[in-house]
Amino acid sequence: MHSYTREVIYSDEHWALLNRKRAEGLKIIDTLIRCGFSNPILHGSVARGDVSENSDVDVSLLCPYSVGMIKLCLERNGYTIYDIKIVQPTPKHTPKVYIYLDPMEKHSVSIPLAELNYIELEYYKFSGFITKEDISRGKRVRGVNKRLLLIIPTERGHIEMPVIGNEGYVSRELGVPIEVVKDRIEALTRRAEEGHTGLFIEKSVPVFMEFEQFIEKLCRENSAFRKAVISRGLCA
Repeated sequence: MHSYTREVIYSDEHWALLNRKRAEGLKIIDTLIRCGFSNPILHGSVARGDVSENSDVDVSLLCPYSVGMIKLCLERNGYTIYDIKIVQPTPKHTPKVYIYLDPMEKHSVSIPLAELNYIELEYYKFSGFITKEDISRGKRVRGVNKRLLLIIPTERGHIEMPVIGNEGYVSRELGVPIEVVKDRIEALTRRAEEGHTGLFIEKSVPVFMEFEQFIEKLCRENSAFRKAVISRGLCA
């Protein structure tokens, strides 16, 4: 195991920021649950605790749902939809829909367009995720951030250590297959080097086009996208 570790002790301001972002996430989760959507999760830095002012509040549903119904649910509960994007990191990944609830795209709800496979579900464990009940208990979880540092929560803050060079240890600590660790290292390294241009698909749904029409357009234009979602009956 790599010898480098660092302890980060949170200030009162940091704890206050974490609590604020968790409250924002909990509000979105409660809204989705009231509308009948099962088991939304909050993942990333807000789940681990290593937040900053720029941290996203990422809420995800892990099963496919009607995007129109989710959009209607959010709008009826006071949220404004600023953008809807289709994102597919690579041809082998399941495409997802991201519904952005603020103009800076810091608050979002994501939904897969088809069933996630086992490895894709493990990605959430890799980055760290919490449920509504976890938020209520103040639970923080272990996970890896975008800088490929393993974050291990402590009472005072967290301990961090590099993932590269410690892949086996990270796999055991997070309870994910080593293949997931290696895949995430590759993806996050590529993202750091290429930015969002490294994504296979990242497209906003035009405001003048119905969501279903846009999906049909992508199906016609991109065979890998079509293959990923056709099982859901999304392509004619």
